[in-house]
Amino acid sequence: MSTLIAAENLGHAYNDEWLFKNLTLGIQTGQRVALVGINGAGKSTLLKLLAERFNPLEGKIVKNKAVRIGFLDQEPSFPDGYSISDFIFSLENKQQQLIKEYEEIIEDPNPDEKTLNRLYEELSEHNAWEYEHEIKTILSRMGINHLQQQISTLSGGQKKRIALAKLLIEDPEIYVLDEPTNHLDIDTIEWLEKLLTSGNKTILLVTHDRYFLDNVCNTIVELDRGKIYNYSGNYAYFLEKKSEREASDESTFHKNKNLLKKELEWMRRMPQARGTKSQARIDAFYDLDSKTKQRTDNQNITLNVKMSRQGNKILELENVGQSFDEKNIINDFTYTFKKADRIGLAGKNGTGKSTLLNIITGYLTPEKGKVSTGDTTVYGYYKQGGLAFNEKERVIDIVKSEAEYIKMADGQTISASQLLTLFLFPPKKQHGMVEKLSGGEKKRLHLMKVLMLNPNFLILDEPTNDLDIDTLNVLEEFLENFPGVLILVSHDRYLLDKMSDQLFIMEGNGEVNIYNGNYSEYRISLETPKEKTVSKESKPRASADMAIPKKLTFNEQKELEDLENKISTTETEIDQLTNSLIDIDSANYQEIQAVTKSIETLNKDLEKIMERWVELSEKVN
Repeated sequence: MSTLIAAENLGHAYNDEWLFKNLTLGIQTGQRVALVGINGAGKSTLLKLLAERFNPLEGKIVKNKAVRIGFLDQEPSFPDGYSISDFIFSLENKQQQLIKEYEEIIEDPNPDEKTLNRLYEELSEHNAWEYEHEIKTILSRMGINHLQQQISTLSGGQKKRIALAKLLIEDPEIYVLDEPTNHLDIDTIEWLEKLLTSGNKTILLVTHDRYFLDNVCNTIVELDRGKIYNYSGNYAYFLEKKSEREASDESTFHKNKNLLKKELEWMRRMPQARGTKSQARIDAFYDLDSKTKQRTDNQNITLNVKMSRQGNKILELENVGQSFDEKNIINDFTYTFKKADRIGLAGKNGTGKSTLLNIITGYLTPEKGKVSTGDTTVYGYYKQGGLAFNEKERVIDIVKSEAEYIKMADGQTISASQLLTLFLFPPKKQHGMVEKLSGGEKKRLHLMKVLMLNPNFLILDEPTNDLDIDTLNVLEEFLENFPGVLILVSHDRYLLDKMSDQLFIMEGNGEVNIYNGNYSEYRISLETPKEKTVSKESKPRASADMAIPKKLTFNEQKELEDLENKISTTETEIDQLTNSLIDIDSANYQEIQAVTKSIETLNKDLEKIMERWVELSEKVN
């Protein structure tokens, strides 16, 4: 397996602070690597350096000039005056230019027949029809339909989807993706997972989506305090090994600290005129001092702000209706919120989730129906777009503009500075400008401002975008213990599964359906009607007293028995191969790739076996 791209002794700094130095990393053909680390660790910077967006201050990036890198920025930028079509289709690609011309002409309600016939012939001549279908599928999945629309008129989420669509169409040798699931609905994320894991794609990505990370990546690289740590395996394996490493680091740190004390005493006792014989020991002291200062004690965000008292009446929606431009968004929706409701708001992009949230919070008065809010209801609304911070304002001043002192859940009152420290903003960052914060740090600041309001009705609209996984884990812990009403809009399936026990499903035709259960249960209910199909969670098992249905032929009866055994055997084999990944040396990429490929093949085989099992089982009735 060859190395497609490598970073050698890489070093980069911002605002006179080094993010990392002497960093070395290699990406092999077929590796699908997730880069993880806390906000501000330098993940996005490292991605941009590897994608050759700019040059490092130290070290170099090594790759073959012929290797094409596709880079998806966290916030993509576009040339002025470009339409979607101008950006998507490459001028250097003849097939793409023909497809562009064809897609543009069929948007015309009265296309020129002569031009259309010419395009039919040229597309056939250049074998471009299959490519046209692939491009159309990608554009459709990304919700891109009007190719003549100017990019400048689009929202940030639409722009991100256009940039991702172009990258998928170009299909480079290396995919470098910064938060690829942001602004995608769950159906599109699941489709993207399948696309990225097909073939032998080489991928380096940053994502907060743990299901996506587990389903796509076979290697995890952690960037921690300027150093790289490699883990071969899934996210659970990474957490286990990281815990072991941190325990070892903690032990080493305390040993160094004790040694430093002794060396400091020696340094103080040394006479002014130090002899050359002691120079090695003096140099070792400064080296040890530097290492100890670099190490910061492990800190955790503690989200325990006070919740306002909540009365019996919280919020009532009665026959609410809303439409825009003659499109029905919400039709006759009624719901009475109860204490401790935990609701996930689900639906494709554009189905009206934000509209419903704006009606709930009073930002929008509905065209029809009635909204009645309880006297004690206090909203905390974390909006997807974030806050419009003044980039030249100090971080601490933004918090003080809300309150100088904040009451915590335990009754203790703390200062704005102390609260910022709890949210992992050290004094230096507190007194620094907002413009110096990373995207994830700005989102964390936004979340903190929402929680400072002491809400008892919390609405989180895509809270996971750009937050690091460590912060997400703490947010989840807080939400699990939050006693108020929670409405969660998220494409993060893990978070939806963990935090909601009821769904409002926006169908896109004005209907808002209520489902009792979490997102995974909802998807299973869609894909697997109870009477007819079976999910992997409810696996058929061979049983001695299982009656063979009379409607089956003798051969079908035998086949059904064999299938039940095959299901059990195949699942066992998949489990064994998955567990074997843990024991494979991280340097042995060929073996990792081979095992991963075998797991993918077995999963496909299992799906076919299950389909046939269902087909035969239906004859029982």
